[in-house]
Amino acid sequence: MNPLDTPLVFSSNFLFVPGTRPDRFVKALASGANGVVLDLEDAVAEEDKEAARNAIRTAWPQFSAEQKQRLVIRSNSPGTKFYSADLILAQELQVGCLLIPKSESLDQINGAALILPKTAIIPMIETAIGLDHLREIANSNQVLRLALGNLDLQADLGMICDEQETELQTARYQIVLASRLAQIAPPIDGVTPSTDDLLRITNDAERAKRMGFGAKLCIHPKQVAIVKASFMPTEEEIEWAQRVIEADRASKGGAVKLDGRMIDRPVVLLAKRTLALAGKH
Repeated sequence: MNPLDTPLVFSSNFLFVPGTRPDRFVKALASGANGVVLDLEDAVAEEDKEAARNAIRTAWPQFSAEQKQRLVIRSNSPGTKFYSADLILAQELQVGCLLIPKSESLDQINGAALILPKTAIIPMIETAIGLDHLREIANSNQVLRLALGNLDLQADLGMICDEQETELQTARYQIVLASRLAQIAPPIDGVTPSTDDLLRITNDAERAKRMGFGAKLCIHPKQVAIVKASFMPTEEEIEWAQRVIEADRASKGGAVKLDGRMIDRPVVLLAKRTLALAGKH
């Protein structure tokens, strides 16, 4: 099975859950989130890393096949003393998708892909080095889509951003562009740190959609519905997507133009995602 053949390629929202909170795993899956990220990194203290891995290992057999398709494990970053054990866990559980924080090179991603040949990979761009190596990372093996770690990237670049994160607009554009050139699914935007400012969450999600992102990371269940609604396609987008799928089907996957626009893999992927979000699979 192709590891990139996963519903997560069409997901508009990903909800983080600490790996140390197995009591929240099923609740997160029932929250309406398209994807649920079981976190071994930022949400877990150093002394609790092994306990978090064990909690995920214990809970895994209880998840249904459908739930496992929506689960992502976020490892610790390559180069840390925890990373190897995280990869071993992912290999043991045959995890469908791995999010690798602070991704910085093709070798890191291809190395993980060698160990996990049936696992889709989401590299998270959170450092200046990762941003500089965007294109090679996006073209690495088994990359499903890119994700932005906006808070860590700000810190690494020494930025003090305004509420709209205007200073990160160039980085966001670069991530969208690299995704398009690599012909992978639209990237995943970073988190909104406020869980109570509903207007800010809405504005952040709508900005992400306008910029070409296909999804957003969430840190609280109440962000999920807002993000999902913000990414819902319009009637015009749905109609265009249906025409794209029809044209692609008629051409049997070959090159085809629609309204003077070349229909290639990213356009077809975007059309499929649009219809999936609209519930018109």
